[in-house]
Amino acid sequence: MTDLGARMRDGYGAGPRHLIVVTAAIVLAGWVALRLAGEATAGRMLLWFLGAVIAHDLVLFPAYATADRVLRALVRPRAGKRVALLNHLRVPALASALLFLVFAPGILRLGETTHLAATGQDQHPYLVRWLQLTVALFLLSALAYALRALPRRRQSSGKRSERA
Repeated sequence: MTDLGARMRDGYGAGPRHLIVVTAAIVLAGWVALRLAGEATAGRMLLWFLGAVIAHDLVLFPAYATADRVLRALVRPRAGKRVALLNHLRVPALASALLFLVFAPGILRLGETTHLAATGQDQHPYLVRWLQLTVALFLLSALAYALRALPRRRQSSGKRSERA
């Protein structure tokens, strides 16, 4: 079996599990495409999908790649420090950005009359709740960073006292 795995890595470039997962993803995508082919709105869905791909690749990716470069330049890892601050900033920022994209019409109060007619509620709480959730995500990330960094300080200070 290891000989087969080694030959597969040489020829395919990855192990058998990778091939199985990629094949399953392609089969699933093909099944979805066949299901959508009979839909009357398949053309509109394809147009939305292509628009989303273009918007992501031409607008969003350069924007968040630039933001990540700026963040990396501002937050440089210190020598000997094992807990990196960078990911504790990336994760809540990404979660907040994704929530903004999903709830942008409510946050920006687009289609306010339609929303009011459909739900009987206004869109005023969306912005405040998104900001509160963003603050909570960053606070949880800061708490996780502090908890991860704290034991290392105790261990390193304990080792110093043992040496003395």
